[in-house]
Amino acid sequence: MVKVRPEQTGNPEIKKEKIRELVLHNDDFNTFEHVIISLIEICEHDALQAEQCALITHHKGRCGVKNGEYEVLKPLKDALIERKLSVTIE
Repeated sequence: MVKVRPEQTGNPEIKKEKIRELVLHNDDFNTFEHVIISLIEICEHDALQAEQCALITHHKGRCGVKNGEYEVLKPLKDALIERKLSVTIE
């Protein structure tokens, strides 16, 4: 998917930025509570959304928790990794 910013539509040199996904991966040592709290505090999920992401990750092995440009997702990824969660940007 390619995103074009509205303020750039009149510019002949349109900068296209790829929308990426921050993906949470299942592990065997983080508790549901820790994952949920981390998603609420770092990704600004509400409690229900964080719980659903934690359950999807547990059952399917992974869950996309946030979409956006790489520059926006990178600090979130780093913060989640500091909390010992397994995350990637895809």
